Amino acid sequence: MSTRTTAETEPGAGDDGNGGGAADGGKAAAAARKREQHGWYFYDFACSVYSTSVLTVFLGPYLTAVAKAAADAQGYVHPLGIPVRAGSFFAYAVSASVIVAVLIMPLVGAVADRGGRKKPLLAAAAYTGAAATTGMFFLGGDHYLLGGLLLIVANASLAVSMVLYNAYLPQIAGPDERDTVSSRGWAFGYTSGAFVLVLNLVLFQGHDSFGLSEGAAVRICLASAGLWWGAFAIIPLRRLRDRTVVREAGPAVSGWKQLIATLKDMRRYPLTLSFLLAYLIYNDGVQTVISQASIYGSEELELEQSTLIVAVLLVQVLAVAGALGMGRLARTYGAKRTILGSLAAWGLTLAAGYFLPARTPVWFFALASMIGLVLGGSQALSRSLFSHLVPAGKEAEYFSAYEMSDRGLSWVGPLVFGLTYQVTGSYRDAIISLVVFFALGFVLLARVPVRRAVEAAGNPVPERI
Repeated sequence: MSTRTTAETEPGAGDDGNGGGAADGGKAAAAARKREQHGWYFYDFACSVYSTSVLTVFLGPYLTAVAKAAADAQGYVHPLGIPVRAGSFFAYAVSASVIVAVLIMPLVGAVADRGGRKKPLLAAAAYTGAAATTGMFFLGGDHYLLGGLLLIVANASLAVSMVLYNAYLPQIAGPDERDTVSSRGWAFGYTSGAFVLVLNLVLFQGHDSFGLSEGAAVRICLASAGLWWGAFAIIPLRRLRDRTVVREAGPAVSGWKQLIATLKDMRRYPLTLSFLLAYLIYNDGVQTVISQASIYGSEELELEQSTLIVAVLLVQVLAVAGALGMGRLARTYGAKRTILGSLAAWGLTLAAGYFLPARTPVWFFALASMIGLVLGGSQALSRSLFSHLVPAGKEAEYFSAYEMSDRGLSWVGPLVFGLTYQVTGSYRDAIISLVVFFALGFVLLARVPVRRAVEAAGNPVPERI
């Protein structure tokens, strides 16, 4: 199947015969590319507030409280007639959103690649998610089903939008600048997440002085994330542009069938598939640390909720510096070596976490600092490295598989964490068990010859990779 994407400027465009027109055309093309890149950064800036304030901090405890208010005498709610412990409802809703996203992402990616029109789909996903998040303002009383539905819609919309957002990266950044552009995108996201979280915490902790109940303050914080998402999504939607794709037409298929078709196609690029396997494993460890660190802090280290929230904020702030700093390292040492270094740092961080003394916030803050410094960079460089391994014209389709590795398949780590705790009764043993994900991911990534992988995908090889 042949594909062709039109270039940003045709060779010699604007040439007046003496080279001046070509130079002017080159400058115009460079300026247009920078404009697109700056617009692209702002989608991370827009949607990361949802991940930080809604998912990480406020929604879980609040939706659980709403579910408990609706529970029967035995502590169960009954969505669709199924008995569910109120304390498990949030986790089940997140799992349901993953299933929905996995069904939709491959289909959306294939449609975007077939028609070359990512922007309308990005707009639809972004504003569906922003509207669902804003609607959380009405989540109160015992309306736990409304909360679950809004969570499923918002989470799935975010995942779909990230497929389309990531697929722009190889189109707006040349091979040698992709690490930097990806890192700046993550940095923009962590910056907005930290900024809005500070505002949310001021409102939440001072809700009495604002004449608000605690529940009303939480609902305002949730809704503000949706309004922020929708407002700043305007910038990338105005600046990003679609490329015309000439591609053999084909019928739309279901999400699972498209996923299978994508994976079959990826067998033609085994080195790309090898990188995706390594990423799936070490990213599973990253996502598990993110989701379970607060449990480790509260249950094993006996830390207060305020301490945990400050630690989340610290991670957000330092992840900005980490993403930018590792982006610079990648320009010198290459993305692969820098990612390998970050995986080694992750392993050392978990080993240090195993020995943290209880009821000592300062050491937990030190651990959060270490996580923040490697978190943004490892995510940003993984995205940019994968973008080099994607065949031209299949960006959205391949990034749907990547996004499912990022969001839809990260369940083994939590299972290992939970089983280790169940067997040993120690969260310290559970946290140290996650080292295996970073060690195995390190070994698998080290074995991927990335230069050959880039060449096999038909892409130009950057000077440093």
